Amino acid sequence: MSIRGLKKKQPKTFKVRVITVDAEMEFSCEMKWKGKDLFDLVCRALGLRETWFFGLQYTIKGMCTWLKMDKKVLDQEIPKEDPISFHFLAKFYPEKVEEELLQEITQHLFFLQVKKQILDEEIYCSPEATVLLASYAVQAKYGDYDPNFHEPGFLAHDELLPKRVLRQYQLTAEMWEEKITAWYAEHRGIARDEAEMNYLKIAQDLEMYGVNYFPIAQNKNHTDLLLGVDAKGIHIYSINNRFSPNKSFEWSSIRNISCSEKELTIKPLDKKAEVFKFFSSQLKVNKLIFQLCIGNHDLFMRRRKVDSIEIQQMKAQAREEKARKKMENQRLAREKQLREEAERAKEELERRLFQLEDEARQANEALLRSQEAAELLAEKAQIAEEEAKLLAQNAAEAEQERQRLEITALKSKEEKRLMEQKMREAELIAVKLVKESDRRAKEAEHLKQDLHEAREAERKAKQKLFDITRLNYPHMAKYPQYSPGDSRDATFDKGSIKLDLKDIDLKRLSFEIERERLDYLEKSRKFEDRLKELKSEIHALKLEEKQAGLCS
Repeated sequence: MSIRGLKKKQPKTFKVRVITVDAEMEFSCEMKWKGKDLFDLVCRALGLRETWFFGLQYTIKGMCTWLKMDKKVLDQEIPKEDPISFHFLAKFYPEKVEEELLQEITQHLFFLQVKKQILDEEIYCSPEATVLLASYAVQAKYGDYDPNFHEPGFLAHDELLPKRVLRQYQLTAEMWEEKITAWYAEHRGIARDEAEMNYLKIAQDLEMYGVNYFPIAQNKNHTDLLLGVDAKGIHIYSINNRFSPNKSFEWSSIRNISCSEKELTIKPLDKKAEVFKFFSSQLKVNKLIFQLCIGNHDLFMRRRKVDSIEIQQMKAQAREEKARKKMENQRLAREKQLREEAERAKEELERRLFQLEDEARQANEALLRSQEAAELLAEKAQIAEEEAKLLAQNAAEAEQERQRLEITALKSKEEKRLMEQKMREAELIAVKLVKESDRRAKEAEHLKQDLHEAREAERKAKQKLFDITRLNYPHMAKYPQYSPGDSRDATFDKGSIKLDLKDIDLKRLSFEIERERLDYLEKSRKFEDRLKELKSEIHALKLEEKQAGLCS
């Protein structure tokens, strides 16, 4: 057979991308594959055996629908893309998660999907319950709480609470982390699968858990109701209330459900009860509701029948796995406890060793301090001895200084007495100078007065002489430039003789005044010099007295 012949016999394939809650996978599918072939391939890849809860969902024309298992994949109305994308999700929910979810992978997929629905606010949860659920999610992800490892801020990048809850309360991210961590610390010792199961056990009691909602109407013109399908039955809600149904039909009370175009009819088991009819907006919606009703009803009936051999085997394996995990967890817990005890004992020994080392170090330090203290005491004793000698020497010097100060004090007293005496002499000299100055001023005033009178007499004598000369020598009146007084040899009368005598007295008087003035100036200079000397001596004595006071 040629290579070309082999290539011709290879089947044609198309690519598919399957997206789970936490992963993506790609497969190559044959063109003839049905939906069940692709679904089984995905389940084998995941290691999933509880396949009846799940399905492959896709979106077409804005509407989410499920891949049919009995039809070819390419014959269904799927998106025209390469690769074709499907979401592997839980299509049906168990009534009691703890009893029905047997495999750990099944439990984990349900945990991730329900957690996402709560965070996306598809399932309403009270703020208190969201904090508790978040603590179980943290336990499943991080294991036991360790304050040394899980420091503040370790949840900063984890999405744990719905945005509605974050908006409802004015709390910081640190405050929310503190609240979650307080619950998280209480879950110590819980394994990952137990934490996820505890999460689902709380979530299954929420009103919107596992419910698929569809808008419906009781007539063809209005859409004023919501129809919910879940594991327990069919529920009718008002358009604004998804928590409390107005009417419920449990699967055990439903005799028949029929679908024709946009109308869907629910017939109760009680034939006397009213038949409920409603209308949906599209035929596809009606078919989707009908498909979910059939699947949930089948599971409801299946739970109430005797388990098949396969289910019994799975339950037995689950019990064995749980027992094995329990024993393993107990062993791990025991080993962990022993390890913690050993670590505590080690820490205690290290602490005791550190304490002993610290005590030894303190003892060595105390010994060194004692040696240093002894050396210091010896040094201090030597210093004290030297200080005693120095003090004795200082005492002798102080005694000598005291004697010197006494002598200095006596000298200071004598000098002070002399200074006071000189000050009194200076004061007396100053008084004498003042008196002499006053006397001289008075004499000068008298002399000035006598000089004034003499000059006045001289003036009058000259005037009289001029008058006499003019009368006795009229021919000389024509020659005013001639002055008889200029002739020293002329002979005058008694008045002229008196005038000459008067001139002689004036010269003598002026000479005496000048001599007296010079004597006065000389005496004044001598007195001033004497005063300066006295002031210098007084200043020197004061300085000596101050220095003596400082030395004492």
